[in-house]
Amino acid sequence: MTPKKRPLTLRDVSEASGVSEMTVSRVLRNKGDVSEATREKVREAAKRLGYVPNKIAGALASQRVNLIAVIIPSLGNMVFPEVLSGISETLEDTDLQPVVGVTDYLPEKEEKVLFEMLSWRPSGVIIAGLEHSEASRTMLRQSDIPVVEIMDVDGQPVDCAVGISHRRAGRKMAEAILAAGHKRIGFLGTKMPLDHRARKRFEGFTRTLTKAGIEIADQEFYSGGSALAKGREMTAAMLERTPDLDFLYYSNDMIGAGGLLYLIEAGIDVPTQIGLAGFNGVELLDGLPRKLATMDACRREIGVKAAKIVAERNAGATDMTNQIVELSPVLAPGDTLRGD
Repeated sequence: MTPKKRPLTLRDVSEASGVSEMTVSRVLRNKGDVSEATREKVREAAKRLGYVPNKIAGALASQRVNLIAVIIPSLGNMVFPEVLSGISETLEDTDLQPVVGVTDYLPEKEEKVLFEMLSWRPSGVIIAGLEHSEASRTMLRQSDIPVVEIMDVDGQPVDCAVGISHRRAGRKMAEAILAAGHKRIGFLGTKMPLDHRARKRFEGFTRTLTKAGIEIADQEFYSGGSALAKGREMTAAMLERTPDLDFLYYSNDMIGAGGLLYLIEAGIDVPTQIGLAGFNGVELLDGLPRKLATMDACRREIGVKAAKIVAERNAGATDMTNQIVELSPVLAPGDTLRGD
């Protein structure tokens, strides 16, 4: 069993920064008359150590509250409410209560949200993704509570991970598109420097095409705004630019739905003239005139399994550390991806 970490104290930060504990306390509480140079020295030391102040110190014998910090990039993205539903329902029969923080896909905001949530000494953290700043990873490692990174297993977790392999998902979609005989393929998606899971799907997708001697014929990226409207706009722009495409692969179902509606209105036959596929398996889109080919991202199951790990660890289970739980998404061809 991993030895229990010694909690970091003000003294640790004091020694690392070379200033008194009283000054460290003032800086971290944002109180008192302290020079900006000293404040920066203290903040840098605390960040390097992964020190988070304890806002409940002395209030509880256990020094923990029955809250589970759930940190996700977006509430607007309909993927995450389903994950939250799985977490909430699984924790209903326990003393644990999920509390949600939103990062907007920004590493610096994730640091801030994580810092605030950990200062209340929760009983666990469920956090989206495997890519975090070094400061965030240090805070997670130092927290000495169950940490479950969700949605992705393509990387090394701090503690446990529950999700799918997005590289494998991209590969499976490429294999299905190639099996259907498509060769002129366009990709439409979000700007990917911060959307790591979309980037990994794109990597798996393009590598598989390359092995078959095919390159992406055109690509278009967007950020912000209505996904349906962006799907329409990008599809129109891409087909005007590259009219001989025979397949469009979208990084998510919402922009794929916008593309499908545009093509139907333009009188373009799907999938005879052009095939389409998205990603996520969003049930909201079941009412479209044609069922979009997609891949289920196992959202609710991810939430359920992550919550179970946290709950069982809090109940005393010692065999659930350093787990990686990989789920297998299923490709649904719908009406927009021809069979082989």
